[in-house]
Amino acid sequence: MFGHIDIISLAAMIGTQPWRLSLAHESQQDMVIWITRGQGRLLLNGTRRGVGVHNAIYVPSGQIFALDMGRQGLGQVAVCPVGNDLRLPEQPRQIRVRDNDAIGEMSGLLEAAGREVARGRALAQDALDAHMGLISVWLRRQIALPENLPVKQNASARLSARFCDNLIRPEMQGFSMADHAAELSVTPTHLTRACKAATGRTAADIITERQLHSAQSALIDTDVPFQEIARHLRFGSAAYFTRFIQHHTSKTPSALRKGSGKSTVSP
Repeated sequence: MFGHIDIISLAAMIGTQPWRLSLAHESQQDMVIWITRGQGRLLLNGTRRGVGVHNAIYVPSGQIFALDMGRQGLGQVAVCPVGNDLRLPEQPRQIRVRDNDAIGEMSGLLEAAGREVARGRALAQDALDAHMGLISVWLRRQIALPENLPVKQNASARLSARFCDNLIRPEMQGFSMADHAAELSVTPTHLTRACKAATGRTAADIITERQLHSAQSALIDTDVPFQEIARHLRFGSAAYFTRFIQHHTSKTPSALRKGSGKSTVSP
């Protein structure tokens, strides 16, 4: 979505398309999300968690995640391109911040960075690099606090996390749920139960959500013909792709693309 560091509100990121965050998908950039109002649900590192005010969420690029804050949720997102040198954490994290000084510091850093984006002055990206460096320091300081040490995962959460990690591996694209279970040396039933216990979604649900997110993104954000999208996403045919989209969105691929303002490109 972005080629440079950017600061954007959750509302602006979602727009009229809440599925962009609420469906399980992999992030294309490193993101630091700061929640300022509302409550919701987060899928991260193979586990579903509650989210509330003054939660800081770090999502590395390539990480499967989903965030549903509802209509009342507000927050800011710092988005960084892949390959940045900001020394961001290596692992995804959610931190519940209770210290007022830390809350004020994070809010101030994001506000200052947001002003640079809004004003568009000379050397704005250099300034954003500096602000984002300070946000990275803030995040790593919070992670290092004893109260923010990672909670040990149970067996279901560990298996769910491994499954989510495998979903993005290039050699496993197009794998069915049973294929993934075999790769993880468990039965499909066991994988389904583990993912359901850890995330509230079955393994098949997560695969379907990821497909749906990729399909809608391709339809709305590009002019690629439907047949090519279907082939790229490993659907058996353009007709099956159309049925999949209609089943999950109640719209045809043409209607989705037309509604987004894109010109309709037939298969």
